[in-house]
Amino acid sequence: MSDAVQLDSTEKELFRDSLRKFLEKEIEPHYESWEKAGIWPREVWNQFGENGFLCVDMPSAYGGYDTTFELSAVVVEELSRAGYGALASGVSVHSDIVAPYILHLGSEEQKQRWLPKMASGECVGAIGMSEPVAGSDLQSMRTTALRDGDDFLINGQKTFITNGQHADVIVLSTKTDPTQGARGMSLFTVDCHLLGFQRGRNLDKMGLHSGDTSELFFEDVRVTSGDVLGGEGKGFANLMNELPRERLILGVGCVGAADGMLDLTVDYVMERQAFGQSVSKFQNTRYRLAEIKTEIELNRAMAEKYIRRYISGDLTTEEASMCKLAASEMQGRVADECVQLFGGYGYMSEYRISRMYLDSRVQRIYGGTSEIMKELISRSLVGR
Repeated sequence: MSDAVQLDSTEKELFRDSLRKFLEKEIEPHYESWEKAGIWPREVWNQFGENGFLCVDMPSAYGGYDTTFELSAVVVEELSRAGYGALASGVSVHSDIVAPYILHLGSEEQKQRWLPKMASGECVGAIGMSEPVAGSDLQSMRTTALRDGDDFLINGQKTFITNGQHADVIVLSTKTDPTQGARGMSLFTVDCHLLGFQRGRNLDKMGLHSGDTSELFFEDVRVTSGDVLGGEGKGFANLMNELPRERLILGVGCVGAADGMLDLTVDYVMERQAFGQSVSKFQNTRYRLAEIKTEIELNRAMAEKYIRRYISGDLTTEEASMCKLAASEMQGRVADECVQLFGGYGYMSEYRISRMYLDSRVQRIYGGTSEIMKELISRSLVGR
């Protein structure tokens, strides 16, 4: 992080403006049809890469801009603000979870093999942690990677995997020694073209409809010791070290989405007439909007503070958990309030606010539920 270039406000806003123009031209005309189809086209990843919006804070040697996490936060913030929740989720998994795992934990061979292609969009990344019987409780996972000579054979199943249909590489959590609990966990970079790997169905979700979320199956998938990511038996510790960025970027996305919902709602209540005047003239409307704006700004301040701490290398697990907890709960409240202010139209699928309401619900679940966040925060105060 110390070698990364800190952009000034002008450079950051130029990047933001470029991204907004790209979204308006390439995403907005098609997003609704992708939502109905239940998946966006694979070539969208290439478009994002070609226009320089993937893995932006990676070193230039691997296809990035040699800049800080702040620029990656802009990408997720703008995708979320525009109401493209599924894209925000997929891109953040790719750029803010999978790529940093490989950058921080991978061998030079792993970095050269995967990161430039991830930055260009040629390769899509996914992370395989959740299983049918193991969500937040990672130590209960059953997927194994057992030695077979100098190689490992992977067997098991993952579910709720973002980017599962499009993925070319998976950062996969496994048990290399099922008798050792957390000390028996290891991570691997798994090429999705290997024999024995199968994608299950694209899961039908409440929201984030155009994002591919899949079941993945592994039957004697052979990987080498060179595919171990971060050291054999060190998987759990590595997961814990990398999770703060995941939870921070989720918090950033929550703030962006809430901002977008507020903008939509302000426009609507100013146009909508009731009892001979604009709905925005009613005190109830004005006070609710004031409360929403205040909640968003409080959470933005927290996110910005923790972005600075992440860039300096000082962000703790507890701080990232607080950001994710506060921002995701705030997004849920804002979504509900905004739909209420839209009235009956807010319940209609043709209105963007309806889609954003549905997309917001999962934010309190994935990346660690609100309950898990509270447990992590409380441990920093009173212990286990």
